[in-house]
Amino acid sequence: MSEHHGYQNNVNKFMEEFPFYVNEYIQSKRTIPLSIASIYAYCLEFRKYLLWLNASHITHHDNIKAITLKELENVKKRELEEFVLNERLRLEEKCGSATHTSAINRTIAALKSLYNYLCEQTEDEHGKTYMTRNVSRLIHIRKKSETLHYRAAQLEGKLFLGDETRDFLEFVERDYEEGLSNRQKTSFRKNKLRDLAILSLFLSSGIRCSELVGINLEHLNIIENKVLVFRKEAKYDVIQIAKFSHQYIQDYVESRRKMISETHALFVTDYNGRIRRISNASINKLVAKYSAAYKVRVTPHTLRHTFASRLYKVSHSQVLVSNQLGHSSTKPTELYTHIVSAEAKDALSKL
Repeated sequence: MSEHHGYQNNVNKFMEEFPFYVNEYIQSKRTIPLSIASIYAYCLEFRKYLLWLNASHITHHDNIKAITLKELENVKKRELEEFVLNERLRLEEKCGSATHTSAINRTIAALKSLYNYLCEQTEDEHGKTYMTRNVSRLIHIRKKSETLHYRAAQLEGKLFLGDETRDFLEFVERDYEEGLSNRQKTSFRKNKLRDLAILSLFLSSGIRCSELVGINLEHLNIIENKVLVFRKEAKYDVIQIAKFSHQYIQDYVESRRKMISETHALFVTDYNGRIRRISNASINKLVAKYSAAYKVRVTPHTLRHTFASRLYKVSHSQVLVSNQLGHSSTKPTELYTHIVSAEAKDALSKL
């Protein structure tokens, strides 16, 4: 379980609930291999959809495992649209906002992937695919209705640009524990080296949260400032780490090697003597905690944006930034040209 961030165990539990054809989909994606984190995310979407089919009386079973291929194939376009709308309304009620394009797109993408698999990549005893009708083809993913200028403006004030990168790390190192209770101080000091290494690695490499979680001790080359990561496209990559994080990472690695544990994970949690790979959720919480105390609550992905913006500012190379972030093209890095422009505008306004 520790070697797969806890996701594998959860996926196995889902598979006990799912119909055989969903489990075949999961097994097929494991052979690519699709990352276990992505498979887990898709399982969450599949479970919501199958439960909704029963709850809406489109299918009539005591559990989702009994939903048949024929029933899935016969879902009408209006019914699938009703499910998507139901998800949108649920998110709006939960978060109090109407901007859930990304979450809805993930839901639709997961269902499209399942339907495409069942219609195109399966084979029954007669050599035919499990399904021929693909209702998901009638549902389209909505593109975000926002410009890069708008996205850059939304990020403005949340990025730790320039000297703020080091200031943030120094704040966590020297000032954060001021005002904490004795119990909080004990917890903070226990994980201080690890947390500083995590924060500094985000800010010095542009790494994704899932990529950081997946790093093993043997993947890190601290001498050459390099780390091996498993990208979300199911590809291994070696990325450089900026030197300013070297000491933070070195200090943690020395303490990590003293731990007696079977896990190869670089970043771990120690709960009552049980050492296991740290989870995405734990990292999101620690980033939120420290960033809120310093300036504004942010996510690991915001720290990734911080790194990319700083790298583009000094290099003016979208190719370099794209390669470092693991993008397949330079298009996603266009955002950082706008962020740097916004930063320049902010600087000019202070003259």
